Amino acid sequence: MKIYTKTGDDGTTGLIGNIRVKKSNPRIAAYGTVDELNAALGIVLSSKLGKDIRDLLIQIQNDLFVVGADLANPNLKNKSNRVTSEMALFLEKEIDRLEEKLSKITFFILPGGDLVASQIHLARAICRRAETDIVKLSESQKINNESLIYMNRLSDLLFVVARTINKRKKISDVAWKK
Repeated sequence: MKIYTKTGDDGTTGLIGNIRVKKSNPRIAAYGTVDELNAALGIVLSSKLGKDIRDLLIQIQNDLFVVGADLANPNLKNKSNRVTSEMALFLEKEIDRLEEKLSKITFFILPGGDLVASQIHLARAICRRAETDIVKLSESQKINNESLIYMNRLSDLLFVVARTINKRKKISDVAWKK
């Protein structure tokens, strides 16, 4: 099978259910940003990471494919490849696990530190944009709200992962100065 189909040459793309929409459709923007986030995490995964962080990020990459599939399927009666509440609960448990070893936050933290932590902060910013794109989509089309909850939790988790990487490399959080 060839990678190019030429079906998108007219500015449209296909959704699940053989529905064609303009590539400017908010649904395409939403799952496109999720795809961008997944690629950003792929860059992080090319670095040396602790096994727990590597396994976590690989799980998140797999979950992001589910998020993308969910967003690409406007037929909410079709229950295959849908984001579930259990997916967000998994992220919450990981946040709790990692936060146990971090100091309490008493100031706004600047993104940065180690290169890998900085890349995670960039992924977090992309995640927040994906969340915004999903909200925008939800204003005009029905979505599975669990995808929005998942992305909200994921941005929190990525923040904690960045802090964890910095702590493991003995790099202190840097406070924002007014």
